[in-house]
Order: sequence, then C-alpha cells, then structure tokens
Amino acid sequence: MNPATHTVKSPSDELPADILDLVAALEKLPAEHLGRIEPLLARVLESTKRRRRILGLVQDALSQLRLDMKYLMFDLEATRRERDELRRGHEEL
Repeated sequence: MNPATHTVKSPSDELPADILDLVAALEKLPAEHLGRIEPLLARVLESTKRRRRILGLVQDALSQLRLDMKYLMFDLEATRRERDELRRGHEEL
C-alpha cells in the first residue's frame, strides 16, 4: 500500500468528501498513471490537512477572543457601576 492511499484511508484525517471521491477515482487508474499522480495527490492531501489544522486553530482563537471580550465587557460594566456608586457617595457628602 502506498503512503497516499494509507493516508487517505485513516479515519482520523477527516478529509472532505470530494477529496475522498477524487482519491477513490484516482486509485482506479492504471499503475503507470497513478505513479505519476501520487506525488501530486500527496501534496494535495497534505495541504488539505494543513488547512484544516489552521482553520481549527483560527476557530479556537476566535472562541477564546469571544470569551475574553465577554470578560472584558463584564469588567467594564462592573467598573462603571463602582464609579457611579462612588460618585453618588461623594455627592451625598
């Protein structure tokens, strides 16, 4: 089994269905044609995996940013409430 085929059939790769369909179609080619296409296929598979990893990292970073923004908004509102209470306290004196 060649490395490209082994890479594709691993269930943890989570490759898109259209890429899997392309690999299945290419595996039906005669060996002499498949041999020329395999290096290109391996590059496509690797770049697809890399893009998926990057997308996952970006999504994680965005989720963390949203959470951080919620904490900052909460802190800002709490600080404003404290400021307003202090102003009222000084005005009553």
